[in-house]
Amino acid sequence: MRGSIRVKEMTEEPVRRSSRRAFLGTGFGVATAVIVGWAVWPRPQFDGAALSVRAAFEAAQTGDVILIDIRRPDEWASTGIGTGAHPIDMRNAGFIAELDALTGNQKDLPIALICARGVRSARLSTALTEAGYSRVINVPEGMLGSKAGPGWIRTGLPVTAYGG
Repeated sequence: MRGSIRVKEMTEEPVRRSSRRAFLGTGFGVATAVIVGWAVWPRPQFDGAALSVRAAFEAAQTGDVILIDIRRPDEWASTGIGTGAHPIDMRNAGFIAELDALTGNQKDLPIALICARGVRSARLSTALTEAGYSRVINVPEGMLGSKAGPGWIRTGLPVTAYGG
């Protein structure tokens, strides 16, 4: 048989392509794992004193506490700073120096810390207490609200624009 072409039989299995259903199932599984992980991940706990946002505002206005907004400058620019709060970025290498300047190096003054949702303020409250500050107070609601409450902004407390 001249001119005939012999086709070699395929002995390999065809490559299986992932189905759309498998892809979506995997994506759903990953999303579920992330959500469950976030829900059960331990939040930082601060066993010291705490204030509601309204109580923190009132105490700052009367001078009973030094209220420190420890968020980042872009957060201050986005929402403003709670009126009466002193903005000191907790990531700043000079944070302690700025705090000491504000308190006159007195580690026994009442210092209330506020962040966006109470997570960073709880961590920093613990760290400052361990560093010898004896009257650190957490504001767990934060500016944006948390499980502790609606937060500074939704409570309708006044804010001051951040000038950068």
